Amino acid sequence: MIRVGYRVGLLTVEEPTQQRKAGYIVWRCRCDCGGEILLDTRCLKRGSVRDCGCTMAVRPGQRDITGMRFGRLTAICPTKDRGSQGSVVWLCKCDCGKETKVELGHMISGLCKSCGCLSHPPRKDFIGKRFGQLTVMEYAGKRGGMHRWKCLCDCGKETIVGQTLLQKGKTKSCGCLQAMVYKENLKLIEGTSVTILQAIKKGRLIKTNTSGYNGVYYNKRCRRWIAQITFQGRTRYLGSFEMLEDAVKARQQGEEIYDKFLESLGQADRKPEVCEVTESE
Repeated sequence: MIRVGYRVGLLTVEEPTQQRKAGYIVWRCRCDCGGEILLDTRCLKRGSVRDCGCTMAVRPGQRDITGMRFGRLTAICPTKDRGSQGSVVWLCKCDCGKETKVELGHMISGLCKSCGCLSHPPRKDFIGKRFGQLTVMEYAGKRGGMHRWKCLCDCGKETIVGQTLLQKGKTKSCGCLQAMVYKENLKLIEGTSVTILQAIKKGRLIKTNTSGYNGVYYNKRCRRWIAQITFQGRTRYLGSFEMLEDAVKARQQGEEIYDKFLESLGQADRKPEVCEVTESE
């Protein structure tokens, strides 16, 4: 009869719990190593579990796939690592001779059948290598047919980049280099882009514009045309009008602030560089 003090293997029954499993009492048991485990009466009587898992390669409740083959992989033993969904990570040996760690779920579902030697294109050993401002830290898996690597950028940010993009030099940073080039092209002065102002003065429409005039849009709620202008990070309201022509005129008058700013920089008549205007309406 199972009771407090009952021993099986390295386990000593400490107390019953309120839990039940298939109608059997679940007992709290203490292992000689100091670990704790919950087992039901039936399991204790059978003696199928004799410790908390400290002497077992596979802990109670885990699926034992030791020695089983999955493609070119043979499962050796479970590790303490866990996958993104909590899946047990197993140490496996590939037919090519390499050892690798693979999530249990990936092997069972057939997503992983080798250490990477079957991959097309083959997975490279990029850990520690530099590509532009990126230093490869670890392998991040394969998605969309492309091997991906977790990289640390010189700016301090981490990013995941495809292997092909690294090899061909298409990605050299977390995006900070592109942002720097973009800012240089915009010629930011006092928080204002000279390039964008020049483009607007030359008649180039904002990408999201629907009225045909920058800074003018139709408000369906009040059924009026709204005129506004954005300068140095601030959007200024210029009025609402029944007629489109009046709203356009108000906007044109408001653009005098652009003229004064460009004249002060001696940029008024310079040809603008090609860029995508993204001033918000």
